[in-house]
Amino acid sequence: MKSELSVHDGPSNGSDASWRDPRRSAAERAAALVPLMSLEEKVAQLVGVWVGADASGEGVAPHQDDMMRDPPRWSEVIRHGLGQLTRPFGTAPVDPAHGARSLAASQAQIVAASRFGIPAQVHEECLTGFAAWRATVYPAPLSWGASFDPELVEEMAGRIARSMRAAGVHQGLAPVLDVTRDYRWGRTEETIGEDPYLVGTIGAAYVRGLEEAGIVATLKHFAGYSASRGGRNHAPVPMGRRELAEVVLPPFEMALRVGGARSVMNSYAEVDGVPAAADAELLTGLLRDEWGFTGTVVSDYFAVRFLETTHRVAAGGGDAAGIALRAGIDVELPTVDTFGAPLVAAVRAGEVDEALVDRALHRVLTQKAQLGLLDEGWQPMPEEVDRLRLDDEEAQDIALRLARESVVLLRNAGGVLPLAPGRRVALVGPLADDPMAMLGCYSFPAHVGVHHPEYGLGVDLPSLRAALGRLVPGLDHAPGCDITGDDTSGIAAAVTAAAGADVCVLAVGDRAGLFGRGTSGEGCDAEDLRLPGVQGELVRAVLATGTPVVLVLLTGRPYALGPEFDAAAGVVQAFFPGQRGGQALAEVLTGAVEPSGRLPVGVPRHAGGIPTTYLAPPLGRRSGVSSVDPTPAFPFGHGLSYTSFEWSDAAALVPPAEADPAGRARVRAAVAPAAGAPGGPAAWPVDGEVRVQVTVRNSGSRPGTEVVQLYLHDPVAQTTRPVVRLVGYARVPLDPGESARATFVVPADVASFIGIDGRRIIEPGDVELRFGRSSEEVMAVVPLRLVGAEREVGHRRRLRSLARVERHAAAPRTVEEGPA
Repeated sequence: MKSELSVHDGPSNGSDASWRDPRRSAAERAAALVPLMSLEEKVAQLVGVWVGADASGEGVAPHQDDMMRDPPRWSEVIRHGLGQLTRPFGTAPVDPAHGARSLAASQAQIVAASRFGIPAQVHEECLTGFAAWRATVYPAPLSWGASFDPELVEEMAGRIARSMRAAGVHQGLAPVLDVTRDYRWGRTEETIGEDPYLVGTIGAAYVRGLEEAGIVATLKHFAGYSASRGGRNHAPVPMGRRELAEVVLPPFEMALRVGGARSVMNSYAEVDGVPAAADAELLTGLLRDEWGFTGTVVSDYFAVRFLETTHRVAAGGGDAAGIALRAGIDVELPTVDTFGAPLVAAVRAGEVDEALVDRALHRVLTQKAQLGLLDEGWQPMPEEVDRLRLDDEEAQDIALRLARESVVLLRNAGGVLPLAPGRRVALVGPLADDPMAMLGCYSFPAHVGVHHPEYGLGVDLPSLRAALGRLVPGLDHAPGCDITGDDTSGIAAAVTAAAGADVCVLAVGDRAGLFGRGTSGEGCDAEDLRLPGVQGELVRAVLATGTPVVLVLLTGRPYALGPEFDAAAGVVQAFFPGQRGGQALAEVLTGAVEPSGRLPVGVPRHAGGIPTTYLAPPLGRRSGVSSVDPTPAFPFGHGLSYTSFEWSDAAALVPPAEADPAGRARVRAAVAPAAGAPGGPAAWPVDGEVRVQVTVRNSGSRPGTEVVQLYLHDPVAQTTRPVVRLVGYARVPLDPGESARATFVVPADVASFIGIDGRRIIEPGDVELRFGRSSEEVMAVVPLRLVGAEREVGHRRRLRSLARVERHAAAPRTVEEGPA
């Protein structure tokens, strides 16, 4: 094999080309290459450069914005090699095929310019789809959570990954695994929900979809970002280590162990005074030493420089780079800054140990070897680039199915929904005819496209009015008001339209944006949970007409639905449901599709008294010692259907003492029926598992999907516990009259918590597993007793329950949520 060292000038430190040998492991190849590189070549692999693909297809150019007023010259950036290319597709609109050609041309330049000829690793945002012009825009993560469908989320992620690979991208900056802690936080729309089990199972499914298609998934934001004081972006996080371990960290554990993520991005947050980018205990002690993570840790954009400029724990760029490297950050994104000249100078001055650079470099090169970027003969041009299409029928079908499953019917008084044929319908509200109402802040049209209106949206994006108008002729429309601002002059027209109709659909909510350019999104935090602008006034005026009103909320966070909203006959919640969201909403409103979404976050009743989520101990709920009642208008997990369901035969099952000759445990007897029946609690070994089951029957006249939710209640523990917390769930689709049995295998490990001495333990004693339609609507209780000595568990504990749904006269099917 011809060594790359012989074709470029410069110091070689030997002629070992074994790093090119694909027969060696990725780690061995990286280890062989590290000592051959100069300091400048090493640090070049630890940085990215923010670029935008040229529409001509001839290359990329360094990006310029407020954080990079003097972008580096391209030739200077690449002369020692380059670690990453930042968002060549997600910076400005570019035809996908032209963008792929530009990226390939730039990769060829990178390979030719540097001594070792190593391509850059290319990353893009992909939270709601590949963040590129003309790429499918999927529902936002709160919609993933509302679907309670990890299988469909995994399918979506796999489709996103294939589109990214086809364009020459290697790494996706998703998913967001922050657990919602304060609904006022602008990035609530990017979270999957307020429960760590739901976030973990859905997030791990998304990771599997990316990773199995060859894209490096990046978990963010590690850790604590969503719990900022006052719901303010980047604000300090007042969180103890117990809350961090029990609420914030479990989704990351699940996504690493179950999903197989190969990259982690630090949080901007400081927890108890320590910024995540400077926290060696978090990024090295926990993530690597305890959890065994071997991938790369990349900085959130500008987070290393923020150690100097905002956190003020570093005296300059070199100091910030040293702190971040010591903590465990391997790559500085989005562009070369502190890990460039400041780091080189600090190493040469003896202020930063070069061994830290080597440690990070080995991780980076190992990942590049895994991606094939160290292979001789690597080709930059993707296959079939001329036929590259990022928004095809398959992708749109997935987007539509997920949008349908994510729509949550919160209230349906008097059967106002589905809309009856022949009724006069008024459609009012500022979101009624706004296509952008469907999109979250990290979608390309909202994130980038708004700055380039001359290019258009790039995808077909029907508004609610356009979609509903196809199913309900003769809609009378009036916007009533804007999303923001104090102009009430249009409310009278909306009231007139509503008063003249048999039913009024009123669409209100958010506009996604960034840093104050929207009402939801990064840097768009809310002072309280009242609807933005004068939308609340519009709602009250329309309700006062006496016409039955269906309130449709298109939002990135839950807004307070207090007593003044109780007059709404119907309430439908959608969380930025993507480019097919208008169609999905129209189908649910008219009954063409049955609603099956469930709330991934509670909907508060009052705009104040926050933050609070359902994961509260007794004194975090309504009590006689406070005048503030945090009881939500609609609780976590709530959602209605157009049919009805009956639940029965809840029981705990255990295998008999002996196995059959084939060695299979025979599950026969219902040891513990639902609460109130004789027999007492069933034994649940602290080192074992329990099987619980319930039967659900569709007792209505329409098909529908019930979401069976399983909650753990621990009445007495050595530390205060949430009244209930989710430990399992399953979607159960049923035709009229059909029944199904949902069986859950629940490992005792999911009952573990952080004990009084800081260890994660399973404590013996009485507990309950509660089957519920929501966190508040309990359908059956199975009493259990955890038996055995107190048991300590760690990172290798089982993280999930297995749910099995067996429909009547149909073969059993396993819902993806199996044990780790």
